[in-house]
Amino acid sequence: MQPTRIQKLFDRTRKEGRAALIAYVTAGDPSPERTPEIVAALERGGVDLIELGVPFSDPIADGPVIQRAAARALKAGTTVPKVLDMARAIRKTSEIPILLFTYLNPVLRYGLDKLARDAKAAGIDGCLLTDVSVEEAEPYVNAMRAAELDTVFLAAPTSTERRLNQVAQYSTGFVYLVSRTGVTGERADLSGSLVPLLEKMRKVTKLPLAVGFGISTPDQAGAVANLADGVVVGSAIVRQIEDDPNRLEALARSLAERMKK
Repeated sequence: MQPTRIQKLFDRTRKEGRAALIAYVTAGDPSPERTPEIVAALERGGVDLIELGVPFSDPIADGPVIQRAAARALKAGTTVPKVLDMARAIRKTSEIPILLFTYLNPVLRYGLDKLARDAKAAGIDGCLLTDVSVEEAEPYVNAMRAAELDTVFLAAPTSTERRLNQVAQYSTGFVYLVSRTGVTGERADLSGSLVPLLEKMRKVTKLPLAVGFGISTPDQAGAVANLADGVVVGSAIVRQIEDDPNRLEALARSLAERMKK
């Protein structure tokens, strides 16, 4: 398997001595046509990797901001094939790594092997299934690996040592660490469980570790950048899209600049 754009990104940021800035966007919010423009603005602002979220009617891991975005995207007619079209449109002008962020139900409806092939053809670099159990992930991982896509798994403060080892076994590209229990959303402060989770995960993998859930301000992003290999900002990005997409580039720049200090 050749190195993916995700793997090359973390090789580069490691050499540059900095953490990668990862932005989550809900594909199709506010419309399928706007998503490539939104990604371009984020990239201009300094975002290194895009998590392209497939809107789902029952997003159990997401808080109200991303739930509203999913509802807007679904109302705008966003489907899995349209999300793949958005990835193709992004690829016409950009080589930014793209991680498909989705729930299992849309994947099963589309077809696991078919999605892996079509995602690769559309220029997607990897996939994260938020609600797939790592204990039952082998068929999914095999399909993604056959298409040379990275498989990113979640580890949380509540994860057992056995689960952390399984996450390490099945992940490629990076491991996504959930900074706190609960759903996605903006928080006033960082969780005290983050450092112990980083320490435990580093004992079982050499993969880059990216931290998400609850990181919403430049100061928080800067603090996490001192600890981890990647910083994921989701709800704050999605809220900016909801409020005023024209200020996305400025938001991304404020996050990226704070992470360099």
